[in-house]
Amino acid sequence: MEPAFPPPYTPPAALLSQLRGHGYAVLAPEAVAGLCGVGLDALQALAPSWGDLPPDRYLRDGGRYRQRRHACYVLADGAVAPVPRRAHWQSLEYNALHGGMHRWFEPIEAMVASQPAWAQTMVALARLFSQLHDTRRWHVEAHQFRIDTADGIGRPTPEGAHRDGVDFVAVFLVARENIKGGETRVFEAAGAAGLRFTLARPWSLLLLDDARVIHESTPIQPEDPDAPGHRDTLVLTYRAEGFQGDT
Repeated sequence: MEPAFPPPYTPPAALLSQLRGHGYAVLAPEAVAGLCGVGLDALQALAPSWGDLPPDRYLRDGGRYRQRRHACYVLADGAVAPVPRRAHWQSLEYNALHGGMHRWFEPIEAMVASQPAWAQTMVALARLFSQLHDTRRWHVEAHQFRIDTADGIGRPTPEGAHRDGVDFVAVFLVARENIKGGETRVFEAAGAAGLRFTLARPWSLLLLDDARVIHESTPIQPEDPDAPGHRDTLVLTYRAEGFQGDT
């Protein structure tokens, strides 16, 4: 079904100017494939792994609607170096609900991380972000998320509108199944301007300059209350000055 507020897709030729001028950009799946140098079939080959994510046991709102896996990498000169398993940490400044604690999520499975599309996507985004930020070394955190409607409602961003405490954020929509809601909202961090839209096509991508914009996704509910529903995303965060908690 066509969303009520369709994404404002950025033409690939205007990607850098859009990010420089507005602090965000939205890419259609075909543009994502072109940017990353991978076929959509290679990206879609990653999608089945979202069906095997363990529960997020750190939700402070008492919810049971989120499953996730997590991994960390250092990217430099086009090379991807996995980092030994470490906790995900954010300060309370950036996450008032879950900040200030070390969250040990289960690692992203080797069968996922070993697929060429995984590394190629991370490297392509690193090259893009290095044109906006003078660094060639990025500390990347990868998060696989599934938000489900088993309890009637799921919250993609239970902390509300927020920044992540990094330099850049990439949010890929992987799947939407039997849900309504999940609208993306992006606002200026230092102004009043904002926009709303719904990512609906698999492997469409939202790119964010984390210093300049805040973002959130609205709760989801099942379209058919007698059937399960979920929203799957891949979130990659890029930070030049080490992982959060290290500096």
